[in-house]
Amino acid sequence: MWSPRAAPVRREHRGGHVLLRPVDARADAESLYEVSLDPSTWRYLAVGPYASAAALEEALAVAERSDDPLYFTIVVRDRPVGMASYLRITPEHGVIEIGHIWFGVPLRRTVAATEAIFLLARHAFEDLGYRRLEWKCDARNAPSRSAAERFGFTFEGIFHKHQVVKGRNRDTAWYAIVDDGWPAVRAGFERWLEPANFDPAGSQRATLGALIAQARAA
Repeated sequence: MWSPRAAPVRREHRGGHVLLRPVDARADAESLYEVSLDPSTWRYLAVGPYASAAALEEALAVAERSDDPLYFTIVVRDRPVGMASYLRITPEHGVIEIGHIWFGVPLRRTVAATEAIFLLARHAFEDLGYRRLEWKCDARNAPSRSAAERFGFTFEGIFHKHQVVKGRNRDTAWYAIVDDGWPAVRAGFERWLEPANFDPAGSQRATLGALIAQARAA
């Protein structure tokens, strides 16, 4: 018999390469602004770009107080370099989404970026006991769709004319991991994050997608 789960709370999630912590608008704004100046950061997001660090701080002050979405600042070597959140949190059904994700330029294509998603997924399934973790993005956002598949999410379809974002139509691509499939996804992440999976230059020996596929086939 299913019973409702608790909602996530503001707390730190620490890995070997990254820290996710509650937003601190005053402390985070300058660094996050500095790493967000690439226009591609905001192309598919409902917010941004911001004209100044002060403008971003105002937005972060709202995020700091929000419970759903529940925002986290992504920190690497004591520097805020991105953001992510839980949203559409539905404890009564055990469903939660990872979203409002943006990686500053220094965070992109790093082990820390991958580990940040792993920490959020692991907390949702293993600490909170949720049944379903969702990932949604603009159907035209090829990098986000590729990332979802790399992280082990299964494509479930397109919701046409789902939203209007910055005055234009958004068809939404829908992805999910369910609790039955989480053990294999977790095994793939853990194998990918092992130091032995990286050569002396820091290049991966096996891709995350390949390791998750191997775990699913085992």
